[in-house]
Amino acid sequence: MTYPPPAASAPLELGFAALALLVAALFVWGFARGSAAVGAAPSARAAAMAATGVALWMGATWALAAGGVLARFDLRPPPMALVFAGVLCGGLGLGLSPVGRRFALGLPLAALVGAQAFRFPLELLMHRAALEGVMPAEMSYSGLNLDILTGASALVLAPLVALRRVPRWVVAGWNALGSALLFVIAAVALLSSPMVRAFGDEPGHVNTWVCYPPFVWLPAVMVMAALFGHVVVARRLRAERRRDVAPGGG
Repeated sequence: MTYPPPAASAPLELGFAALALLVAALFVWGFARGSAAVGAAPSARAAAMAATGVALWMGATWALAAGGVLARFDLRPPPMALVFAGVLCGGLGLGLSPVGRRFALGLPLAALVGAQAFRFPLELLMHRAALEGVMPAEMSYSGLNLDILTGASALVLAPLVALRRVPRWVVAGWNALGSALLFVIAAVALLSSPMVRAFGDEPGHVNTWVCYPPFVWLPAVMVMAALFGHVVVARRLRAERRRDVAPGGG
């Protein structure tokens, strides 16, 4: 079955593109500051490295989506399945790599928690996409997706962490809950994909919108950033227990 590009409104497309670019910019900023804090690289050089990598990844996924390659579910394996695998491996791999270490040890914990607040406006955009019939309703908070709680709670928790008003076990619990909610929506996205179609074969219940720009940046940028962020927070909490945090990363 062929699935056409989504007929999304211009504000919805602009909102997704703008939020993805903001998340990418925050990653570049965080890598630059974290690198300088741990003495790994000057901030300007680190920013240039991160910006180059991010631009290549975002440009490649956009080009594949715009060319219709990611919508080719007749291929084996489907290209979109490879993107999903890349998002999972990229988020975990970067979080566990020296890149994640620079974030975990070089940035304040409040900043690491607060960064996940982008998931609040993201969920509002996803709800709008469901109302427009662009995205399966199962992927919104009116369906099976409760990830808006992660973004909303990050807005509250981050200032409390900065003021040292919450114990670290609260942050650990929040991080575990956010990870679980991210896993749930990722599972819903996979189950509603053309590869599974667990919610039916009707186009309104099949997750193909992420095969086209700018929505491809939902998994390629924002899901990867959320997963990376949870890994980094976990590393930071572990480092604090070992008292291994760079000056300025308090």
